Amino acid sequence: MRKLSMDDLNRDSVEDFKNKKKIPLVLVLDNVRSLNNVGSVFRTADAFMVEKIYLCGITGTPPHRDIEKTALGATESVAWQHVPDTLELVKELKAQSYKIGSVEQAEQSIKLNAFQPETGHAYALVLGNEVFGVEQDVINHSDFVLEIPQFGTKHSLNISVATGVVVWDFLSKVMSQEV
Repeated sequence: MRKLSMDDLNRDSVEDFKNKKKIPLVLVLDNVRSLNNVGSVFRTADAFMVEKIYLCGITGTPPHRDIEKTALGATESVAWQHVPDTLELVKELKAQSYKIGSVEQAEQSIKLNAFQPETGHAYALVLGNEVFGVEQDVINHSDFVLEIPQFGTKHSLNISVATGVVVWDFLSKVMSQEV
């Protein structure tokens, strides 16, 4: 077995990537403090063809060297927008027929393994601040809450890890519906 080289990977150019059809998913970062986490979310969004990232409140925005350190150029390929207020954005996305899901531990949450995205709907997943999670007002306006099942003692994941888990799960379920 031979490790693949960069040439073997046959990557799209940034322009080709921008023109590709994306999965029906946007990510909403609710007051994320760590610029490294923001960069990691960009990289995950690029890897899994996410439509757009909304950077809300105090969430840092490109260009910034700490974001770029982990994004590795994904800030150029993934569409993004800064929005001052997460709740106002959630209301706007709902008006545009997005189904809103907060990724959080909450009463009546849906375990990620039980979640099944509906064909023909666009989704927005809200991921919260490293200390306080998703704001309660945002959860109150969400259509559902997704919870990543966890079995250790900590019951929390870094936001960049949680993003990778939920986006991969969403993508794999959407792809299986297309087959």
